[in-house]
Amino acid sequence: MSKVISLVAIILLSIGCSEEQQNRLSRLGVSWLEGDYKVTFYEGAHKKEWLVMDGKVTSDPQKGYYYFWVKQAGDKKYIQTPISRTTIEEL
Repeated sequence: MSKVISLVAIILLSIGCSEEQQNRLSRLGVSWLEGDYKVTFYEGAHKKEWLVMDGKVTSDPQKGYYYFWVKQAGDKKYIQTPISRTTIEEL
């Protein structure tokens, strides 16, 4: 009986959550690194490197990607790379 009451309480609480609260709950599996990093992506013989200076590299293992912003030729670019083919080194 207590399991049923707990389940009903969880459902009612989740329905009553605002969209922002639901987003926060869904981001619990997301982690990030802040600072200076060299991110390297490997695809066979192809290798691409980016420098993330005083920035943030975010990972979402459930989706399997790293996300970060870099400056290239004066522009900020958003990069997404697969975790399985990417290395991150702290500078």
